[in-house]
Amino acid sequence: MKYLLLVAGLLTSLYGNSQELEKSLLWKISGNGLQEPSYIFGTIHATCDASLDENTIKALQETKQLYLELDMDDKAMQMQMLKYMKMNNDVKLSTLLSAEDFKIVDEFLKKHMNMSAKMFDTFKPFVVSSMLLPKMLDCKFQSVESELIKVTEKQGEEIYGLEDIKDQMKVFDAIPYQVQADELLKTAKSDLKQDKEEFIKLLEIYKDKDIEGMLKAMDESENKISSENQDLLLNNRNKNWIPIISETASKIPTFFGVGAGHLAGEEGVIKLLRKEGFIVEPVQ
Repeated sequence: MKYLLLVAGLLTSLYGNSQELEKSLLWKISGNGLQEPSYIFGTIHATCDASLDENTIKALQETKQLYLELDMDDKAMQMQMLKYMKMNNDVKLSTLLSAEDFKIVDEFLKKHMNMSAKMFDTFKPFVVSSMLLPKMLDCKFQSVESELIKVTEKQGEEIYGLEDIKDQMKVFDAIPYQVQADELLKTAKSDLKQDKEEFIKLLEIYKDKDIEGMLKAMDESENKISSENQDLLLNNRNKNWIPIISETASKIPTFFGVGAGHLAGEEGVIKLLRKEGFIVEPVQ
């Protein structure tokens, strides 16, 4: 009995729900019947430096396929994305905002994208906000996912998605369109100032490999989409991914790349995998 209590205490200290995770973007998945390890890596969707370190390259070499949030080399994805960009029930941005506020957004988009808000009138406002992501950087836009894809394609391996574009875009039907429109208006009124400050802070946290800090930054964000919808943006999706990661890793050693905010927290991918019996440890 004393031995069992000792083991239980050791497991709690190692994997306890309240323990903060180490600073690492790359995590090795083993145990639970896996013949060979898989890896999970925290990405960021826009950065000034998307270069991969030696450990990440090595993990890509040791695995035999890549899973991202979406199958980003799927040629049909762009057409599918256009289909799901629009708001349901014929809702329009021009009706969610007053005429005065719509004009503010219109002038803002003309300034930064050389396009009128009228072109995006039926789009989910968050989609429009996402298009502004490269503007948050004072450098040439780079993508970590693109670097992972380059290495994977060079190795002649397949790329898959943990979810499809329909599932991902449904998230932004669940978040009220009015909230999304209000956040886009805030961005326009500040001329990106607040958004850039938050994103630069997020980049610094990412460079420090602080996945717990990434989650905290989202929680404390001035953007209500991020701070008030973590179940929709992160937790629910994490839970949906666990069976896919588990089944896939049991068949073939796989490199999984997901947004770094998905890794940490009580309902993050790392602790959910540990609850399933996997050993998930940082590669530093």
